[in-house]
Amino acid sequence: MANPIHFIKDVKNELTKVIWPSRQQTIKMTLYVIAISLFVAVILGAIDYGLSEVLERFVL
Repeated sequence: MANPIHFIKDVKNELTKVIWPSRQQTIKMTLYVIAISLFVAVILGAIDYGLSEVLERFVL
């Protein structure tokens, strides 16, 4: 990697080999990520709420 010009050419060459997802695939996967994130947030929120209720009733 002594020659930065050679490195940049190699990077450009490698980027042409990448199979980029289509717009439809990108939107679909983004929606999956958002849905799973919301699901996990709801589950963790419910666990947190439940544990705090248990602690308040039995400890405090």
